[in-house]
Amino acid sequence: MATEREWQTARRRFVEDGGGGRGGQATVQDLGPLGEQFYALARDLFAAPPERGVLGVLEQVVERARELAPAAAMVSVTVREPNGTYHTPVETDPLATEADQIQYDTGEGPCVEVAAASSTGSTHSRDLAHDPRYPRFGPRVARLGMAAVVATGMFPEGDPPRLGALNYYFRSAEQLDDVDEDMMLLLSAHAAVALQSAQRVEAERLRSAQLTDALQSRDVIGQAKGILMQRRGVDADEAFDILRRASQDLNVKIRDIATTIASRRAEL
Repeated sequence: MATEREWQTARRRFVEDGGGGRGGQATVQDLGPLGEQFYALARDLFAAPPERGVLGVLEQVVERARELAPAAAMVSVTVREPNGTYHTPVETDPLATEADQIQYDTGEGPCVEVAAASSTGSTHSRDLAHDPRYPRFGPRVARLGMAAVVATGMFPEGDPPRLGALNYYFRSAEQLDDVDEDMMLLLSAHAAVALQSAQRVEAERLRSAQLTDALQSRDVIGQAKGILMQRRGVDADEAFDILRRASQDLNVKIRDIATTIASRRAEL
């Protein structure tokens, strides 16, 4: 990780040069450690093994979050489901899941706050035990040994709802002194893009699998109907009605009945 001085130098260079290098063409090197770190982040997030899907992306996000805030006792990812519920799929310590769940159960806390549509994107508490904003969440998490927390929202492209949040828990308020919430927000922005992309890929895979399953079901049902039409001397509608009644009587899916008929046609 770059030092704080290197980060500040890179920021000044980015602002003064307008993000452009020689000839107005920005390069990773032109942005210094700032660009190099986030180029590496984007590369890692989108290089997560396809078979790992959303979980693989979130594991990469948490790993980068730990590098960004090494003083944090634990880091977690909150994911907001379409129905408005929350869960913690990835964390660096099981205690983080417990702390997150207190937020979900009480409906208060930084991660719930930043995941709201009206959120500014980042919030923190330096004294969880006595923070008046979180009278139920704060003291309970303090009893887990956490004194402070930072949460940054993962904002999707376009309108809310938010995708969730990154949560950083600290054992002392002083550990927040070296935290850069701007960089945490940038990480969350990258995470949101990668997460949204992974979710779309998984959804497309599910649709493809469902289509394949539907086509396979249609084929085997067609085979079974043909066998029944030949053996029973019935038409297509009557053959399907035989399959339907057998499915209801045996409480077995029509596809499974059809598969049995097609595989044992010689015995019928």
